[in-house]
Formats: sequence, C-alpha cells, structure tokens
Amino acid sequence: MSLVYEVTAVVERELAEGWERYMRERHIPDVLATGWFTRVSLVRAPGGRYRICYHAESAADLDRYLTGPAPALRAEFSTRYPGGVALTRETWELVQEWGAPGRSSG
Repeated sequence: MSLVYEVTAVVERELAEGWERYMRERHIPDVLATGWFTRVSLVRAPGGRYRICYHAESAADLDRYLTGPAPALRAEFSTRYPGGVALTRETWELVQEWGAPGRSSG
C-alpha cells in the first residue's frame, strides 16, 4: 500500500519567497535523503498556499520517518520559521494513479 504524506502550508506573503527557496533547496532534499520516501511534489496556489506530497511505499516506511528523523527536521523548520507559516498534515492512501498515454510527466 502506497501512502501520500501531505503537508499543507499557508505562508505569510513576506515570507513566501524565502520559505519556498528553503523548502526547495534544503528541507525537501533533507527529507528525501532520509530514504523513507520515493518522491516529493511541491505545488503552489494563490494566497501563499502550498501543498507538499511525500510518497512512501508503505505505512511502515512512513512510521519509520515519523518516529526517526521527523522530529529533528520539524525542530529545524520551527527554529527557522517560528511564525508566519501555518501547517497541517494528513496521510492519504494511494488508491490508483493514471498517466496519459504517450505523455511524459514533468
């Protein structure tokens, strides 16, 4: 069973550019380097809203991340952004994925 660990962030406008750079250059690569996720996507909507989707191959992998490196990574994030960023987290079970025939993703 594949899971998607989804973090939704609402970032204050004056922090958005630096926050996005931090996520792209530091935080997301650090999370991927733990080895518990197969891929990550970062999407942006108007109004400083972001969604980060971390894909794990199993519930066990997600649990290992959450009980292992997650607390330290969250602490580092909180030190850097003690305010101005509201986060929510949810876990989703991937039921099925489709791809358009003859089209590459990216």
